[in-house]
Amino acid sequence: MPASVRTKVKPNNSGTTQLFKNPVLEKLTRAHYSVTLGILCSIAAFLLYWSAMEIGFSISQTASLFVAGYFSWTLAEYMLHRFVFHMAPTNKIKNAIQYTLHGVHHEYPKDKSRVVMPPTGALIIGSVLFVIFWIPMQQYAFAFVPGFLLGYVTYAFMHYAIHAYQPPKNFLKVLWINHGIHHYKDDDRGFGVSSPFWDFVFGTLPKK
Repeated sequence: MPASVRTKVKPNNSGTTQLFKNPVLEKLTRAHYSVTLGILCSIAAFLLYWSAMEIGFSISQTASLFVAGYFSWTLAEYMLHRFVFHMAPTNKIKNAIQYTLHGVHHEYPKDKSRVVMPPTGALIIGSVLFVIFWIPMQQYAFAFVPGFLLGYVTYAFMHYAIHAYQPPKNFLKVLWINHGIHHYKDDDRGFGVSSPFWDFVFGTLPKK
């Protein structure tokens, strides 16, 4: 169980906290972002290779499924962030789950070791997602899932960059602004990290 249970968090721009008393579990909650993203990119590349060389999808089929998977991730990103990572902590169990998955990041937004999902969690969730997509899609999942995974990679890289670097002086600056508002002003808005598209669709764009 987490070392402590909290119902509300306030941003602390320095330091970190312990999630688990067990040192092994605690270590598994941290990772450099490049490790997780490297693993997921490798898996996506293997699945694309398999879809082309073993299944025999055409370039157009592969590209269409890949783009569909990528776009599907953008919606999943929004829904997960809004309804799972920010679910109401109405009891101790939900509060512990919410804090472990995301609340700790809001309390320590500058803790770079917890900005991106650690490899163990990414592998477990990725495997479960592949099975979920395989059931209705069968072999088409081999080209769809890489797009979904690369969508997550884009999100994770942008999330890390937003917390680690100053905003750029170009159109991407809005992502830094929106996420800053989400963390420090209004966490009921700005659920899209890699894109504001779904915030626009569902009316949750941050108020500048």
